[in-house]
Amino acid sequence: MIDGPYLWLTVLGVLGTGLVAGVFYGFSTFVMRGLAALPPAQGVAAMNAINVTAVMPAFMILFVGSAVLCAVIGVVTFVLWPGDGKVELLLGSVLYLVGCFGVTMVWNVPRNDALLRLDPGTAEAAAYWPTYVREWTFWNHVRMVASAGSAVAYVLAIT
Repeated sequence: MIDGPYLWLTVLGVLGTGLVAGVFYGFSTFVMRGLAALPPAQGVAAMNAINVTAVMPAFMILFVGSAVLCAVIGVVTFVLWPGDGKVELLLGSVLYLVGCFGVTMVWNVPRNDALLRLDPGTAEAAAYWPTYVREWTFWNHVRMVASAGSAVAYVLAIT
């Protein structure tokens, strides 16, 4: 069984990845649906405002802090924990780092940047909006599942 500081690292990993999964769940289940129901100019303007606000400390500490924590857990697991829970800890770290953080950087952020470059009231923004919503939401589902899977893997490691 994991104990001491390793246990606390893992508990923090469960909390961080679980909270991130919850944020993404909220976006996938009602925020994006609500934005998609708006006229394109309003949806684009609202999403751009959300994307600017998302990079503020409140969310970034949780999102990036969880990535750092998962990296630490992965390295410590690989180097120091040869016993029970090793597979689950490594899986949890990989799920978050690749499936959540990596997907965000490769798929969601470029779409956010492309949307931010558009003037919400233009025909170009209106044409891009349905594609943005569909693709961004799909990748958000991926990172939600990866974050939740990471939390579950960490829980399994400490049980």
